[in-house]
Amino acid sequence: MRHQPQFYQQQRIPSIAQRRWKSFRKNKLASAALLVFSLIVFAAIFAPFIAPYDPTLQFNDLLLPPSWYDEGKTRFLLGTDEIGRDIFSRLIYGANLSLKLALIVVIIAGSIGMSLGFVAAFSNRVIDQLLQRLMDLILALPSLLLAIVIVAIIGPGLPNAIYAVALVLIPHFVLVTRSAIINELNKEYVTAMILDGAGRFRLFAKCILPNILPPLIVQITLGFSTAILEIAALGFLGLGAQAPNPEWGTILSESHNNIVNAPWTVTLPGLAIFFTLLSINLLGDGLRDALDLDK
Repeated sequence: MRHQPQFYQQQRIPSIAQRRWKSFRKNKLASAALLVFSLIVFAAIFAPFIAPYDPTLQFNDLLLPPSWYDEGKTRFLLGTDEIGRDIFSRLIYGANLSLKLALIVVIIAGSIGMSLGFVAAFSNRVIDQLLQRLMDLILALPSLLLAIVIVAIIGPGLPNAIYAVALVLIPHFVLVTRSAIINELNKEYVTAMILDGAGRFRLFAKCILPNILPPLIVQITLGFSTAILEIAALGFLGLGAQAPNPEWGTILSESHNNIVNAPWTVTLPGLAIFFTLLSINLLGDGLRDALDLDK
């Protein structure tokens, strides 16, 4: 009797990236946050093509309400401010400016903070303790208050605001990087590479860095959110971006006197900041859960 051939279907094992993406998609809030933030980034990148007017262009229609009001006009979708500038155009260009500034801050703070975290993790106890105490001293002060003090010392303005916010964010990157590296140094595969003669830089670049990327990515996401908020706060206080720059905090600063007679001039930029920060924070929470495959 002839035996029928048996066929076996090979099971396809998903890669780590596919598993993390699947885990991320299960989080509905994080998926929605990714969509919202993607739309904000798209609007920021293509601001010159999406915004109908130049953000500094003034019209004769002063404090015109949004187009869905009876007094509104369709040519001004979100109305105008007290000197006749189109609010929709200013918010779109403001997204471009705010996200660009936050990106610069994160690059500066991340580069310095990760480098110092590397030095703290691989240095002797004295240097490690000195760096930790210095970072603790900076973290002991409220971040916005510290940024205000720094800007007050070096002078108001957009470049100084960037330096101040970057300095405030550096300790977070230092401590996260140091903690992640030390956690990896205690593992067996690192010990094997050390016994094999690997130097510190080769050990970090080839072995440790790929395994500490998840906490660093999460910290970059949260740092990006903090940078947007701090820059907007300094702009609102008149210490950051100066008029007529369409930065969201500066727009709020220019319009807060009209909160009673023209509330849309304050509500709309406030909502722009709120939804941007909410989407980034939810995205960061989703990334933290998706990148932690040990659960």
